Amino acid sequence: MKKKSLSVKKTTHNSFNFNKILRDKKIFESYNDFVKTFEKFNKSNKIAISVSGGPDSIALCFLVLCYKFKRNKALKPMFFLVDHGLRKNSAKEAKFVKRELKSKKINLKILKWTGKKPTSNLQKIARQNRYKILFKECKKFKIKTILTAHHKDDFFETFFSRLLRGSGTEGLSSFMDVEKKFNFKGDQISVSRPLLNIDKQSLTYISKNTFNFYIEDPSNNMEKFQRVRLRKLISNLKHQGLNFNKLRLTLRNLASTNNAINEIVKYNFSKNVIYNKKKYLIGSDFFSFPEEIVFRSLSILIKEISEKEYPPRGKKMINLINQLKNKEYFKATLGGTILEKIHNSVIVTKEKTKKS
Repeated sequence: MKKKSLSVKKTTHNSFNFNKILRDKKIFESYNDFVKTFEKFNKSNKIAISVSGGPDSIALCFLVLCYKFKRNKALKPMFFLVDHGLRKNSAKEAKFVKRELKSKKINLKILKWTGKKPTSNLQKIARQNRYKILFKECKKFKIKTILTAHHKDDFFETFFSRLLRGSGTEGLSSFMDVEKKFNFKGDQISVSRPLLNIDKQSLTYISKNTFNFYIEDPSNNMEKFQRVRLRKLISNLKHQGLNFNKLRLTLRNLASTNNAINEIVKYNFSKNVIYNKKKYLIGSDFFSFPEEIVFRSLSILIKEISEKEYPPRGKKMINLINQLKNKEYFKATLGGTILEKIHNSVIVTKEKTKKS
């Protein structure tokens, strides 16, 4: 655990003097940015805050409490930290964050990711499990909104990461949304990112000048992780003129194209998909649209039937589509569904899971 301003002597163990803190121009500007974004989407007084202990999430804790004090006394934030158990000191760090937040009258609940950990694709799987754990806790407390500390610098990283993966218009434009909705066991939960207009440097400044502590993840300096290499690339590109506002404009244009594609997908569904007795019947014209339309249409259909959070991987989907187009008789399972082609029609049903 690398400590940043963690001296107990420096930490003030009481609640915040918000009016005094907001006299700091840098903090005041960040707070105003937070308020503008937060008030666009938040419609509930009951919210969850995803805390990691890093400077971004610690700053988010302050901004939420400041908003409660200044604008909405009825706001009921709950603070959760998911301990993935991937590093030797993770439990110790989680307890440290809990103790420091408690000194500011914040009750942090530590949630643990238990079970066997993967040996590959670790960060992606850890992220997915973190959301599942948070969703489960939110369902328990009937919370519909989770705030995360994704910020302006994350915006750049996500764009280049998806660009390297070969993402299309949907993948490249979807992450710019401040709010994204997920279905979890019959409940709709929103994951909201009110810090997208604030950079990491400003958030670190807030953390140092309010809580006077944060945890630095050692993996942030490990070049074996793509995100670390991307940060160095982005830093160099900024010196060459990479501009946040210009990138957002480009992504808005992509989002507009993406919305147009989605309208055609809806049309494809309405004309070529019939639902009857827990089965979907797909007509032959479903596959006559351009590749991207067919890909999205079938991805949505599979996700809908299987009730899973994510559709199957792209390569598997492309292979399946080719088989369904070219073979007269074909049967396959994918993403929790069974697809059977007979002549020109395809029947899709939910795959039965084996009871343990």
